[in-house]
Amino acid sequence: MTEAQQPENKGQQKGTVAELVEDIQALTIEIQELYCLDAIPWVVGYSGGKDSTATLQLVWNAIAGLPAEKRTKTIYVITTDTLVENPIVAAWVRNSLQQMKLEAQAQELPFEPHLLQPDFKETFWVGLIGKGYPAPRGKFRWCTERLKINPSNRFIRDVIRASGEAIVVLGTRKAESTKRANRMKKLEALRVRDRLSPNMNLPNSLVYSPIEDWQNDEVWIYLMQWENPWRYSNKDLFAMYRGASADNECPLVVDTSTPSCGSSRFGCWVCTLVSQDKSLAAMIQNDEEKEWMQPLLDFRKELDAEETRDRRDFRRRNGDVQLYERNLEGELSIEPIPGPYVKEAREDWLRKLLNVEKQIRQTAPENMRDITLISTEELSEIRRIWLEERHEFDDSLPRIYYEVTGEEFKDPRPGVEHKLLGSDEWAVLEEICADDTMHLELMSKLLSTEWQFRKKTKRVGIYETLEKCFNTSSRSPEEAIRNAHLKRDLREAVSQGDVATVREKVKQLTLADFATPDEQASIPNTQNDTENTSKSSDNAKTWSNMKFKKKQTKA
Repeated sequence: MTEAQQPENKGQQKGTVAELVEDIQALTIEIQELYCLDAIPWVVGYSGGKDSTATLQLVWNAIAGLPAEKRTKTIYVITTDTLVENPIVAAWVRNSLQQMKLEAQAQELPFEPHLLQPDFKETFWVGLIGKGYPAPRGKFRWCTERLKINPSNRFIRDVIRASGEAIVVLGTRKAESTKRANRMKKLEALRVRDRLSPNMNLPNSLVYSPIEDWQNDEVWIYLMQWENPWRYSNKDLFAMYRGASADNECPLVVDTSTPSCGSSRFGCWVCTLVSQDKSLAAMIQNDEEKEWMQPLLDFRKELDAEETRDRRDFRRRNGDVQLYERNLEGELSIEPIPGPYVKEAREDWLRKLLNVEKQIRQTAPENMRDITLISTEELSEIRRIWLEERHEFDDSLPRIYYEVTGEEFKDPRPGVEHKLLGSDEWAVLEEICADDTMHLELMSKLLSTEWQFRKKTKRVGIYETLEKCFNTSSRSPEEAIRNAHLKRDLREAVSQGDVATVREKVKQLTLADFATPDEQASIPNTQNDTENTSKSSDNAKTWSNMKFKKKQTKA
Protein backbone atom coordinates (compact mmCIF):
# COMPACT_ATOMS: atom_id res chain seq x y z
CA MET A 1 0.00 0.00 0.00
CA THR A 2 1.63 3.21 -1.08
CA GLU A 3 -0.47 6.18 -0.14
CA ALA A 4 1.41 9.44 -0.69
CA GLN A 5 0.97 12.23 1.77
CA GLN A 6 -2.24 14.04 1.04
CA PRO A 7 -2.41 17.70 2.00
CA GLU A 8 -5.76 19.33 1.45
CA ASN A 9 -6.18 22.02 -1.18
CA LYS A 10 -6.84 24.91 1.12
CA GLY A 11 -8.65 26.91 -1.51
CA GLN A 12 -11.04 24.10 -2.37
CA GLN A 13 -14.42 24.30 -0.67
CA LYS A 14 -15.64 21.15 1.06
CA GLY A 15 -19.09 19.81 0.23
CA THR A 16 -21.79 18.62 2.64
CA VAL A 17 -22.58 14.99 3.39
CA ALA A 18 -25.79 15.33 1.36
CA GLU A 19 -23.76 16.49 -1.63
CA LEU A 20 -21.43 13.51 -1.18
CA VAL A 21 -24.46 11.17 -1.27
CA GLU A 22 -25.63 12.78 -4.52
CA ASP A 23 -22.13 12.47 -5.96
CA ILE A 24 -21.98 8.77 -5.07
CA GLN A 25 -25.33 8.15 -6.74
CA ALA A 26 -24.22 10.01 -9.88
CA LEU A 27 -20.90 8.12 -9.96
CA THR A 28 -22.74 4.81 -9.58
CA ILE A 29 -24.81 5.53 -12.69
CA GLU A 30 -21.71 6.76 -14.54
CA ILE A 31 -19.75 3.59 -13.68
CA GLN A 32 -22.61 1.36 -14.78
CA GLU A 33 -23.02 3.18 -18.10
CA LEU A 34 -19.28 3.16 -18.80
CA TYR A 35 -19.05 -0.55 -17.95
CA CYS A 36 -21.93 -1.51 -20.27
CA LEU A 37 -20.80 0.77 -23.09
CA ASP A 38 -18.37 -1.68 -24.71
CA ALA A 39 -16.37 -4.90 -24.23
CA ILE A 40 -13.14 -3.19 -23.12
CA PRO A 41 -11.85 -4.92 -19.93
CA TRP A 42 -11.19 -2.93 -16.78
CA VAL A 43 -8.09 -3.04 -14.57
CA VAL A 44 -8.55 -1.56 -11.10
CA GLY A 45 -5.39 -0.53 -9.26
CA TYR A 46 -5.77 -1.56 -5.61
CA SER A 47 -3.12 -0.86 -2.98
CA GLY A 48 -5.23 -1.55 0.10
CA GLY A 49 -5.08 2.12 1.11
CA LYS A 50 -8.08 4.37 1.65
CA ASP A 51 -8.22 5.93 -1.84
CA SER A 52 -7.95 2.69 -3.79
CA THR A 53 -10.35 0.98 -1.35
CA ALA A 54 -12.94 3.73 -1.83
CA THR A 55 -12.54 3.52 -5.61
CA LEU A 56 -12.91 -0.26 -5.73
CA GLN A 57 -15.85 -0.09 -3.34
CA LEU A 58 -17.61 2.38 -5.66
CA VAL A 59 -17.01 0.16 -8.68
CA TRP A 60 -18.00 -3.02 -6.82
CA ASN A 61 -21.30 -1.58 -5.58
CA ALA A 62 -22.11 -0.14 -9.01
CA ILE A 63 -21.49 -3.45 -10.82
CA ALA A 64 -23.39 -5.37 -8.15
CA GLY A 65 -26.40 -3.16 -8.96
CA LEU A 66 -26.48 -4.34 -12.59
CA PRO A 67 -28.60 -7.28 -13.76
CA ALA A 68 -26.62 -10.54 -13.93
CA GLU A 69 -26.84 -10.69 -17.73
CA LYS A 70 -24.96 -7.38 -18.00
CA ARG A 71 -22.10 -8.37 -15.68
CA THR A 72 -20.17 -10.08 -18.45
CA LYS A 73 -16.95 -8.07 -18.64
CA THR A 74 -14.00 -9.07 -16.42
CA ILE A 75 -12.73 -6.48 -13.98
CA TYR A 76 -9.15 -7.26 -12.99
CA VAL A 77 -8.08 -6.01 -9.55
CA ILE A 78 -4.29 -5.75 -9.37
CA THR A 79 -2.02 -5.15 -6.40
CA THR A 80 1.76 -4.90 -6.62
CA ASP A 81 3.73 -6.36 -3.74
CA THR A 82 7.22 -4.85 -3.90
CA LEU A 83 8.47 -7.60 -1.51
CA VAL A 84 9.70 -4.87 0.84
CA GLU A 85 6.30 -3.60 1.99
CA ASN A 86 5.50 -2.81 5.59
CA PRO A 87 4.82 -6.37 6.91
CA ILE A 88 1.56 -5.39 8.63
CA VAL A 89 0.25 -3.69 5.52
CA ALA A 90 1.44 -6.50 3.22
CA ALA A 91 -0.46 -9.06 5.31
CA TRP A 92 -3.53 -6.80 5.28
CA VAL A 93 -3.52 -6.58 1.49
CA ARG A 94 -2.95 -10.31 0.93
CA ASN A 95 -5.85 -11.21 3.21
CA SER A 96 -8.00 -8.57 1.53
CA LEU A 97 -7.40 -10.09 -1.90
CA GLN A 98 -8.25 -13.57 -0.65
CA GLN A 99 -11.49 -12.30 0.85
CA MET A 100 -12.24 -10.36 -2.33
CA LYS A 101 -11.85 -13.49 -4.45
CA LEU A 102 -14.21 -15.50 -2.25
CA GLU A 103 -16.88 -12.79 -2.19
CA ALA A 104 -16.68 -12.19 -5.95
CA GLN A 105 -17.42 -15.88 -6.50
CA ALA A 106 -20.17 -15.95 -3.87
CA GLN A 107 -21.86 -12.82 -5.28
CA GLU A 108 -21.29 -13.94 -8.90
CA LEU A 109 -19.46 -10.74 -9.78
CA PRO A 110 -16.78 -10.43 -12.51
CA PHE A 111 -13.95 -9.27 -10.23
CA GLU A 112 -10.65 -11.14 -10.57
CA PRO A 113 -7.93 -10.22 -8.02
CA HIS A 114 -4.22 -10.57 -8.89
CA LEU A 115 -1.22 -10.11 -6.60
CA LEU A 116 1.72 -8.95 -8.74
CA GLN A 117 5.39 -8.98 -7.84
CA PRO A 118 8.54 -7.65 -9.50
CA ASP A 119 10.66 -10.05 -11.50
CA PHE A 120 13.16 -11.67 -9.13
CA LYS A 121 15.99 -10.11 -11.17
CA GLU A 122 14.60 -6.61 -10.46
CA THR A 123 13.85 -6.79 -6.73
CA PHE A 124 15.21 -4.31 -4.21
CA TRP A 125 17.72 -6.72 -2.66
CA VAL A 126 19.04 -7.94 -6.01
CA GLY A 127 19.66 -4.29 -6.91
CA LEU A 128 21.23 -3.24 -3.61
CA ILE A 129 23.08 -6.39 -2.49
CA GLY A 130 23.58 -8.10 -5.84
CA LYS A 131 24.42 -5.27 -8.20
CA GLY A 132 25.58 -2.93 -5.46
CA TYR A 133 23.22 -0.05 -6.21
CA PRO A 134 23.32 2.47 -3.34
CA ALA A 135 20.17 3.12 -1.36
CA PRO A 136 17.76 5.10 -3.60
CA ARG A 137 17.96 8.88 -3.59
CA GLY A 138 16.08 11.60 -5.40
CA LYS A 139 18.66 11.75 -8.20
CA PHE A 140 19.00 7.96 -8.42
CA ARG A 141 15.51 6.60 -7.90
CA TRP A 142 16.20 3.16 -9.32
CA CYS A 143 13.58 1.28 -7.29
CA THR A 144 10.18 2.70 -8.29
CA GLU A 145 10.11 1.54 -11.89
CA ARG A 146 11.48 -1.92 -11.13
CA LEU A 147 9.33 -2.64 -8.07
CA LYS A 148 6.04 -0.89 -8.84
CA ILE A 149 5.63 0.29 -12.42
CA ASN A 150 7.01 -2.66 -14.38
CA PRO A 151 4.87 -5.41 -12.76
CA SER A 152 1.59 -3.53 -13.26
CA ASN A 153 2.51 -2.38 -16.77
CA ARG A 154 3.35 -5.95 -17.78
CA PHE A 155 -0.06 -7.11 -16.61
CA ILE A 156 -1.92 -4.27 -18.35
CA ARG A 157 0.03 -4.88 -21.58
CA ASP A 158 -1.03 -8.53 -21.48
CA VAL A 159 -4.66 -7.44 -21.13
CA ILE A 160 -4.26 -5.02 -24.03
CA ARG A 161 -2.65 -7.70 -26.21
CA ALA A 162 -5.54 -10.05 -25.50
CA SER A 163 -8.36 -7.52 -25.93
CA GLY A 164 -6.86 -4.67 -27.93
CA GLU A 165 -7.69 -2.05 -25.29
CA ALA A 166 -8.06 -1.56 -21.54
CA ILE A 167 -9.49 0.94 -19.07
CA VAL A 168 -7.34 1.44 -15.96
CA VAL A 169 -9.35 2.57 -12.90
CA LEU A 170 -7.30 4.47 -10.32
CA GLY A 171 -8.00 6.21 -7.02
CA THR A 172 -5.93 9.28 -7.86
CA ARG A 173 -7.21 12.56 -6.42
CA LYS A 174 -6.35 16.18 -7.09
CA ALA A 175 -6.23 16.84 -3.34
CA GLU A 176 -3.27 14.47 -2.92
CA SER A 177 -0.77 17.12 -3.95
CA THR A 178 -0.40 20.23 -6.07
CA LYS A 179 1.80 18.31 -8.50
CA ARG A 180 -0.84 15.60 -8.96
CA ALA A 181 -3.58 18.21 -9.43
CA ASN A 182 -1.61 20.09 -12.10
CA ARG A 183 -0.87 16.90 -14.00
CA MET A 184 -4.50 15.81 -13.98
CA LYS A 185 -5.67 19.24 -15.15
CA LYS A 186 -3.28 19.11 -18.12
CA LEU A 187 -4.86 15.84 -19.25
CA GLU A 188 -8.41 17.18 -19.01
CA ALA A 189 -8.12 18.77 -22.45
CA LEU A 190 -7.44 15.34 -23.95
CA ARG A 191 -10.29 13.56 -22.20
CA VAL A 192 -12.72 11.26 -23.98
CA ARG A 193 -15.40 12.07 -21.41
CA ASP A 194 -15.61 13.15 -17.76
CA ARG A 195 -12.91 11.51 -15.61
CA LEU A 196 -11.70 9.39 -18.54
CA SER A 197 -8.22 10.42 -19.73
CA PRO A 198 -5.68 8.91 -22.13
CA ASN A 199 -2.95 6.85 -20.52
CA MET A 200 0.28 8.62 -21.51
CA ASN A 201 2.40 5.62 -20.47
CA LEU A 202 0.54 2.75 -22.16
CA PRO A 203 -0.93 3.00 -25.67
CA ASN A 204 -4.48 1.74 -26.28
CA SER A 205 -5.53 2.36 -22.69
CA LEU A 206 -7.51 4.99 -20.83
CA VAL A 207 -7.42 6.05 -17.18
CA TYR A 208 -10.69 6.42 -15.27
CA SER A 209 -10.48 8.34 -11.97
CA PRO A 210 -13.95 8.45 -10.34
CA ILE A 211 -12.94 10.09 -7.02
CA GLU A 212 -10.52 12.64 -8.48
CA ASP A 213 -12.40 15.60 -6.90
CA TRP A 214 -12.93 14.05 -3.46
CA GLN A 215 -11.29 15.40 -0.32
CA ASN A 216 -9.75 13.23 2.41
CA ASP A 217 -12.79 13.69 4.64
CA GLU A 218 -15.14 12.56 1.90
CA VAL A 219 -13.10 9.40 1.39
CA TRP A 220 -13.30 8.53 5.08
CA ILE A 221 -17.01 9.34 5.32
CA TYR A 222 -17.70 6.98 2.45
CA LEU A 223 -15.56 4.21 3.93
CA MET A 224 -17.08 4.54 7.41
CA GLN A 225 -20.73 4.98 6.40
CA TRP A 226 -20.93 2.53 3.49
CA GLU A 227 -20.22 -1.13 4.29
CA ASN A 228 -17.33 -2.80 2.54
CA PRO A 229 -18.96 -4.98 -0.15
CA TRP A 230 -16.34 -7.75 -0.07
CA ARG A 231 -16.83 -7.92 3.70
CA TYR A 232 -13.42 -6.64 4.77
CA SER A 233 -13.47 -4.21 7.66
CA ASN A 234 -13.00 -0.56 6.73
CA LYS A 235 -12.91 0.17 10.47
CA ASP A 236 -9.77 -1.94 10.73
CA LEU A 237 -8.32 0.09 7.86
CA PHE A 238 -9.16 3.25 9.78
CA ALA A 239 -7.49 1.83 12.90
CA MET A 240 -4.37 0.98 10.89
CA TYR A 241 -4.14 4.57 9.64
CA ARG A 242 -4.64 5.85 13.17
CA GLY A 243 -1.93 3.53 14.48
CA ALA A 244 0.44 4.86 11.82
CA SER A 245 -0.04 8.48 12.91
CA ALA A 246 2.68 9.91 15.14
CA ASP A 247 0.25 11.30 17.72
CA ASN A 248 -2.12 8.33 17.44
CA GLU A 249 -4.88 10.82 16.66
CA CYS A 250 -7.23 9.98 13.82
CA PRO A 251 -10.67 11.32 14.72
CA LEU A 252 -13.84 9.76 13.38
CA VAL A 253 -15.28 12.08 10.77
CA VAL A 254 -18.74 13.18 11.87
CA ASP A 255 -18.97 16.36 9.81
CA THR A 256 -16.94 18.22 7.20
CA SER A 257 -15.30 20.46 9.79
CA THR A 258 -13.55 17.56 11.51
CA PRO A 259 -10.02 16.89 10.23
CA SER A 260 -9.31 13.36 9.07
CA CYS A 261 -6.22 11.16 9.25
CA GLY A 262 -4.95 11.35 5.72
CA SER A 263 -1.29 12.06 6.15
CA SER A 264 -0.08 8.57 7.06
CA ARG A 265 2.17 7.08 4.41
CA PHE A 266 2.34 3.33 3.97
CA GLY A 267 5.02 2.03 1.68
CA CYS A 268 8.29 0.13 1.47
CA TRP A 269 9.95 -0.25 4.85
CA VAL A 270 13.36 0.26 3.20
CA CYS A 271 12.38 3.53 1.50
CA THR A 272 15.11 6.19 1.69
CA LEU A 273 13.28 8.62 -0.61
CA VAL A 274 11.48 10.05 2.42
CA SER A 275 13.24 11.65 5.37
CA GLN A 276 11.90 9.03 7.78
CA ASP A 277 9.38 6.20 7.90
CA LYS A 278 6.81 7.94 10.07
CA SER A 279 4.13 5.27 9.68
CA LEU A 280 6.35 2.36 10.74
CA ALA A 281 7.82 4.37 13.62
CA ALA A 282 4.32 5.35 14.77
CA MET A 283 3.08 1.76 14.60
CA ILE A 284 5.92 0.66 16.87
CA GLN A 285 5.41 3.60 19.22
CA ASN A 286 1.63 3.21 19.49
CA ASP A 287 1.41 -0.55 19.89
CA GLU A 288 3.68 -2.69 22.08
CA GLU A 289 2.66 -5.76 20.07
CA LYS A 290 4.39 -4.25 17.02
CA GLU A 291 7.75 -3.64 18.71
CA TRP A 292 9.07 -6.74 16.93
CA MET A 293 9.40 -4.53 13.81
CA GLN A 294 12.00 -2.27 15.46
CA PRO A 295 14.91 -4.09 13.71
CA LEU A 296 13.36 -3.11 10.38
CA LEU A 297 13.37 0.52 11.41
CA ASP A 298 16.98 0.27 12.60
CA PHE A 299 18.06 -1.35 9.33
CA ARG A 300 16.31 1.35 7.33
CA LYS A 301 18.18 4.03 9.31
CA GLU A 302 21.47 2.37 8.40
CA LEU A 303 20.47 2.39 4.73
CA ASP A 304 19.70 6.10 4.97
CA ALA A 305 22.94 6.99 6.75
CA GLU A 306 25.55 8.95 4.83
CA GLU A 307 27.83 6.50 3.04
CA THR A 308 31.59 6.64 3.42
CA ARG A 309 33.34 6.48 0.07
CA ASP A 310 35.41 3.46 1.01
CA ARG A 311 32.20 1.40 0.75
CA ARG A 312 31.67 2.51 -2.84
CA ASP A 313 33.69 1.79 -5.96
CA PHE A 314 35.46 4.68 -7.68
CA ARG A 315 34.00 3.43 -11.01
CA ARG A 316 30.50 2.91 -12.34
CA ARG A 317 29.20 -0.62 -12.84
CA ASN A 318 30.49 -0.67 -16.44
CA GLY A 319 34.02 0.04 -15.20
CA ASP A 320 34.18 3.65 -16.39
CA VAL A 321 35.38 6.51 -14.21
CA GLN A 322 32.93 9.39 -14.52
CA LEU A 323 33.69 12.79 -13.00
CA TYR A 324 31.34 15.36 -11.54
CA GLU A 325 31.66 18.81 -10.03
CA ARG A 326 31.25 18.83 -6.26
CA ASN A 327 30.98 21.83 -3.96
CA LEU A 328 33.36 21.00 -1.14
CA GLU A 329 33.45 23.63 1.61
CA GLY A 330 32.81 26.44 -0.83
CA GLU A 331 35.37 25.24 -3.39
CA LEU A 332 34.70 23.41 -6.65
CA SER A 333 36.13 19.89 -6.64
CA ILE A 334 36.06 17.54 -9.63
CA GLU A 335 35.78 13.99 -8.34
CA PRO A 336 34.70 10.53 -9.54
CA ILE A 337 31.02 9.71 -9.21
CA PRO A 338 30.83 7.01 -6.51
CA GLY A 339 29.90 3.67 -8.03
CA PRO A 340 28.27 0.53 -6.62
CA TYR A 341 29.00 -0.96 -3.22
CA VAL A 342 32.29 -2.82 -3.07
CA LYS A 343 32.45 -6.52 -2.23
CA GLU A 344 32.86 -6.08 1.54
CA ALA A 345 29.93 -3.64 1.75
CA ARG A 346 27.60 -5.92 -0.23
CA GLU A 347 28.50 -8.87 1.96
CA ASP A 348 27.93 -6.71 5.05
CA TRP A 349 24.42 -5.71 3.89
CA LEU A 350 23.55 -9.37 3.25
CA ARG A 351 24.76 -10.44 6.67
CA LYS A 352 22.81 -7.67 8.40
CA LEU A 353 19.61 -8.42 6.47
CA LEU A 354 19.76 -12.13 7.29
CA ASN A 355 20.31 -11.28 10.96
CA VAL A 356 17.26 -8.97 10.95
CA GLU A 357 15.15 -11.71 9.36
CA LYS A 358 16.35 -14.23 11.93
CA GLN A 359 15.62 -11.83 14.80
CA ILE A 360 12.08 -10.87 13.81
CA ARG A 361 11.16 -14.50 13.11
CA GLN A 362 11.94 -15.15 16.77
CA THR A 363 10.07 -12.14 18.17
CA ALA A 364 7.12 -11.67 15.78
CA PRO A 365 3.59 -12.90 16.64
CA GLU A 366 2.79 -16.49 15.71
CA ASN A 367 0.94 -15.47 12.54
CA MET A 368 4.02 -13.55 11.31
CA ARG A 369 6.76 -16.03 12.26
CA ASP A 370 7.11 -17.22 8.66
CA ILE A 371 8.02 -13.73 7.44
CA THR A 372 10.54 -13.64 4.58
CA LEU A 373 12.61 -10.52 4.00
CA ILE A 374 14.66 -11.99 1.16
CA SER A 375 13.56 -15.00 -0.89
CA THR A 376 15.59 -18.00 -2.02
CA GLU A 377 15.19 -16.86 -5.63
CA GLU A 378 16.64 -13.46 -4.77
CA LEU A 379 19.57 -15.03 -2.93
CA SER A 380 20.22 -17.29 -5.91
CA GLU A 381 20.26 -14.32 -8.30
CA ILE A 382 22.58 -12.37 -6.00
CA ARG A 383 24.91 -15.36 -5.90
CA ARG A 384 24.85 -15.58 -9.71
CA ILE A 385 25.69 -11.86 -10.07
CA TRP A 386 28.59 -12.13 -7.62
CA LEU A 387 29.97 -15.21 -9.39
CA GLU A 388 29.35 -14.45 -13.07
CA GLU A 389 29.23 -10.64 -13.32
CA ARG A 390 31.48 -9.60 -10.43
CA HIS A 391 33.79 -12.64 -10.89
CA GLU A 392 33.98 -13.20 -7.13
CA PHE A 393 34.50 -16.94 -7.34
CA ASP A 394 35.13 -17.33 -3.61
CA ASP A 395 31.31 -17.77 -3.57
CA SER A 396 30.78 -16.12 -0.20
CA LEU A 397 26.96 -16.13 -0.16
CA PRO A 398 26.46 -19.75 1.00
CA ARG A 399 29.09 -19.23 3.69
CA ILE A 400 27.43 -16.03 4.99
CA TYR A 401 24.01 -17.71 4.88
CA TYR A 402 25.28 -20.63 6.97
CA GLU A 403 27.08 -18.38 9.46
CA VAL A 404 23.87 -16.41 10.17
CA THR A 405 21.13 -19.06 9.88
CA GLY A 406 23.02 -22.23 10.73
CA GLU A 407 21.48 -23.85 7.65
CA GLU A 408 22.91 -24.86 4.29
CA PHE A 409 21.82 -22.65 1.40
CA LYS A 410 19.92 -24.72 -1.17
CA ASP A 411 20.28 -22.97 -4.51
CA PRO A 412 17.40 -23.78 -6.91
CA ARG A 413 19.53 -23.15 -10.00
CA PRO A 414 20.64 -26.42 -11.60
CA GLY A 415 24.36 -27.12 -11.85
CA VAL A 416 25.41 -24.14 -9.77
CA GLU A 417 27.50 -26.28 -7.40
CA HIS A 418 29.68 -27.65 -10.22
CA LYS A 419 32.63 -25.26 -10.39
CA LEU A 420 36.37 -25.38 -10.92
CA LEU A 421 37.24 -22.28 -8.91
CA GLY A 422 36.27 -21.65 -5.31
CA SER A 423 37.27 -20.27 -1.93
CA ASP A 424 40.60 -22.14 -1.84
CA GLU A 425 41.72 -20.68 -5.16
CA TRP A 426 40.51 -17.24 -4.03
CA ALA A 427 42.59 -17.48 -0.85
CA VAL A 428 45.70 -18.36 -2.85
CA LEU A 429 45.06 -15.46 -5.21
CA GLU A 430 44.61 -13.07 -2.27
CA GLU A 431 47.94 -14.19 -0.85
CA ILE A 432 49.71 -13.73 -4.19
CA CYS A 433 48.23 -10.27 -4.77
CA ALA A 434 48.91 -9.19 -1.18
CA ASP A 435 47.14 -5.85 -0.59
CA ASP A 436 46.82 -4.92 -4.28
CA THR A 437 43.03 -4.99 -4.67
CA MET A 438 43.11 -4.04 -8.34
CA HIS A 439 45.56 -6.84 -9.12
CA LEU A 440 43.29 -9.28 -7.28
CA GLU A 441 40.29 -7.99 -9.21
CA LEU A 442 42.04 -8.29 -12.58
CA MET A 443 43.32 -11.82 -11.91
CA SER A 444 39.91 -12.99 -10.67
CA LYS A 445 38.21 -11.51 -13.74
CA LEU A 446 40.65 -13.20 -16.12
CA LEU A 447 40.39 -16.58 -14.41
CA SER A 448 36.61 -16.38 -14.09
CA THR A 449 36.23 -15.33 -17.74
CA GLU A 450 38.31 -18.28 -18.91
CA TRP A 451 36.23 -20.60 -16.71
CA GLN A 452 32.92 -19.22 -18.04
CA PHE A 453 34.01 -19.76 -21.64
CA ARG A 454 35.42 -23.25 -20.99
CA LYS A 455 32.51 -25.23 -22.48
CA LYS A 456 31.90 -23.07 -25.55
CA THR A 457 32.96 -24.76 -28.78
CA LYS A 458 34.18 -21.64 -30.59
CA ARG A 459 34.46 -19.42 -27.51
CA VAL A 460 33.30 -16.45 -29.58
CA GLY A 461 33.79 -13.17 -27.73
CA ILE A 462 36.42 -14.32 -25.25
CA TYR A 463 39.08 -11.89 -26.51
CA GLU A 464 36.71 -8.94 -26.28
CA THR A 465 35.72 -9.99 -22.75
CA LEU A 466 39.34 -10.39 -21.67
CA GLU A 467 40.18 -7.00 -23.19
CA LYS A 468 37.35 -5.44 -21.17
CA CYS A 469 38.89 -6.94 -18.04
CA PHE A 470 42.12 -5.09 -18.74
CA ASN A 471 40.33 -1.87 -19.66
CA THR A 472 38.42 -1.73 -16.39
CA SER A 473 40.80 -3.30 -13.87
CA SER A 474 44.43 -2.96 -15.00
CA ARG A 475 44.97 0.54 -13.58
CA SER A 476 45.23 1.60 -9.99
CA PRO A 477 42.47 3.93 -8.77
CA GLU A 478 44.88 6.88 -8.95
CA GLU A 479 45.86 6.07 -12.56
CA ALA A 480 42.27 5.53 -13.66
CA ILE A 481 41.12 8.80 -12.10
CA ARG A 482 44.03 10.69 -13.64
CA ASN A 483 43.15 9.23 -17.03
CA ALA A 484 39.54 10.35 -16.60
CA HIS A 485 40.73 13.89 -15.86
CA LEU A 486 42.85 13.83 -19.02
CA LYS A 487 39.83 12.82 -21.10
CA ARG A 488 37.73 15.53 -19.49
CA ASP A 489 40.39 18.17 -20.13
CA LEU A 490 40.65 16.99 -23.72
CA ARG A 491 36.91 17.35 -24.30
CA GLU A 492 36.95 20.85 -22.83
CA ALA A 493 39.94 21.83 -25.00
CA VAL A 494 38.16 20.52 -28.11
CA SER A 495 34.98 22.44 -27.28
CA GLN A 496 37.04 25.63 -26.79
CA GLY A 497 39.11 25.10 -29.93
CA ASP A 498 42.38 25.06 -27.97
CA VAL A 499 44.57 23.17 -30.46
CA ALA A 500 47.75 23.28 -28.37
CA THR A 501 46.05 21.82 -25.33
CA VAL A 502 44.35 19.19 -27.49
CA ARG A 503 47.73 18.03 -28.84
CA GLU A 504 49.23 17.90 -25.38
CA LYS A 505 46.33 16.00 -23.84
CA VAL A 506 46.19 13.51 -26.72
CA LYS A 507 49.89 12.69 -26.16
CA GLN A 508 49.37 12.31 -22.41
CA LEU A 509 46.26 10.23 -22.90
CA THR A 510 48.07 7.85 -25.22
CA LEU A 511 50.80 7.36 -22.64
CA ALA A 512 48.26 6.93 -19.85
CA ASP A 513 46.52 4.24 -21.88
CA PHE A 514 49.59 2.16 -22.67
CA ALA A 515 52.51 3.07 -20.39
CA THR A 516 53.57 0.91 -17.49
CA PRO A 517 53.37 2.34 -13.93
CA ASP A 518 57.12 3.16 -14.01
CA GLU A 519 56.70 5.04 -17.29
CA GLN A 520 53.80 7.08 -15.87
CA ALA A 521 56.28 9.28 -14.01
CA SER A 522 57.82 10.40 -17.31
CA ILE A 523 54.54 11.49 -18.91
CA PRO A 524 55.30 14.87 -20.57
CA ASN A 525 53.41 17.86 -19.30
CA THR A 526 54.56 20.35 -21.91
CA GLN A 527 54.67 20.53 -25.65
CA ASN A 528 58.50 20.53 -25.56
CA ASP A 529 58.62 16.77 -24.87
CA THR A 530 57.43 15.92 -28.37
CA GLU A 531 60.29 13.55 -29.18
CA ASN A 532 59.84 11.38 -26.07
CA THR A 533 56.10 11.39 -26.57
CA SER A 534 56.38 10.20 -30.18
CA LYS A 535 58.66 7.31 -29.19
CA SER A 536 56.37 6.24 -26.37
CA SER A 537 53.37 6.56 -28.65
CA ASP A 538 55.06 4.33 -31.25
CA ASN A 539 55.82 1.77 -28.56
CA ALA A 540 52.19 1.88 -27.48
CA LYS A 541 50.97 1.29 -31.01
CA THR A 542 53.39 -1.62 -31.39
CA TRP A 543 52.16 -3.15 -28.12
CA SER A 544 48.53 -2.73 -29.09
CA ASN A 545 49.11 -4.60 -32.37
CA MET A 546 51.18 -7.44 -30.94
CA LYS A 547 48.30 -9.93 -30.95
CA PHE A 548 48.04 -9.50 -34.73
CA LYS A 549 51.80 -9.81 -35.37
CA LYS A 550 51.86 -13.56 -35.92
CA LYS A 551 48.98 -13.44 -38.37
CA GLN A 552 50.63 -10.64 -40.37
CA THR A 553 53.95 -12.54 -40.51
CA LYS A 554 52.26 -15.59 -41.97
CA ALA A 555 50.63 -13.42 -44.62
